[in-house]
Amino acid sequence: MLGDGILKGLGETARNFFGSFVSKERLTTVQYPEERLAPAEAARVFPFLVYDEGMKEGERPEWDAGLRCTSCQICEKECPPKCIFIEKSKDKKSDWFGKQQFYPTRFEIDTSVCMSCQICVEVCPFDSIKMDNVFELSTEDRFGGLLMDVEQLAKSNSYYQSIHPTEAAAVDAERAATKAQLEAKAKAAAEAAAAKAAATQTASVVAPQSATEGA
Repeated sequence: MLGDGILKGLGETARNFFGSFVSKERLTTVQYPEERLAPAEAARVFPFLVYDEGMKEGERPEWDAGLRCTSCQICEKECPPKCIFIEKSKDKKSDWFGKQQFYPTRFEIDTSVCMSCQICVEVCPFDSIKMDNVFELSTEDRFGGLLMDVEQLAKSNSYYQSIHPTEAAAVDAERAATKAQLEAKAKAAAEAAAAKAAATQTASVVAPQSATEGA
């Protein structure tokens, strides 16, 4: 029938309108900002940098010592609107796996330009950049207030687990497996080196004894 879709739409609107007086489930809006809806787990707004908690190195603050970013600059190169700015350090620091890695001395994201495409997250090989769900970022400073530096961007792995629990659990499991493999490899290498050193020492002791007996 002509206009059938319009009538169905108007009927649904009427059900929600009149139903909202007797059933809270029919309410399609909330009284923001007094009332807030919990964001969906897959919600994404702007990127943030993940750091591993409990790491210490000299006088570095925890967020700096545990920062996963190695300033490889892949995200900066792949960013479509070019809103990421990175400067690599000259020295290295130890990461969560025990490897020596470069780190960013400057990492800024211009959120006034960012299009929340998540490409930076997808190309990052270190699981160091993820999407946040914080959207209340309005400011009177159009430029400086929307340019986030590395300290503002750094958030703990616990925070990441709280907003994206399913994704974070998968990342943590993969990183834990990788760390276990590296530790097993290092242990095997240390045992092999110790066995080689012991064999060399035994040979150096046996050789003079053989020479003495021959004489």
